[in-house]
Amino acid sequence: MKKDSLSAMEYALVEAQAAAERNSVPVGAVITLGDTIIARAGNEVWKNNDPTAHAEILAIRRACTYLKTHMLTECDLYVTLEPCAMCAQAISLARIRRLYFGAYDVKYGAIVHNARVFSHSLHKPEYIGGVLETQCAKILQQFFQKRRFCEKIPEVWL
Repeated sequence: MKKDSLSAMEYALVEAQAAAERNSVPVGAVITLGDTIIARAGNEVWKNNDPTAHAEILAIRRACTYLKTHMLTECDLYVTLEPCAMCAQAISLARIRRLYFGAYDVKYGAIVHNARVFSHSLHKPEYIGGVLETQCAKILQQFFQKRRFCEKIPEVWL
């Protein structure tokens, strides 16, 4: 699918919103090859009862299937939140060329915070943080704020 007037990060935000609507943590990811979006995903951890179903992992799986390879050396990944250690290692193993992320994650992020996975990895993708940071942070803040003020905790959170 060719990108139109929306940027790849804006498409990732659409995926994050879709994740929020299915009551999952609103993180979205898009993988591009040149000007073409080849994979997109939002978090599906709770939907699939799968702790590895982060948006980045799902997008990487879909891109690898689409390209019929495990190496995404010419691909760029756009994700709305700084990846965790699991996702950062998967990004490195997939040989993603460049990572763009939106909001920084001081607690679980592993690119510029905490583990800084790329500094210990064989493949060190280029990365740029803070892309549409305000919009990416806002969707997360709204999601968690709604849950804090709920009178009844949804079963999925127990």
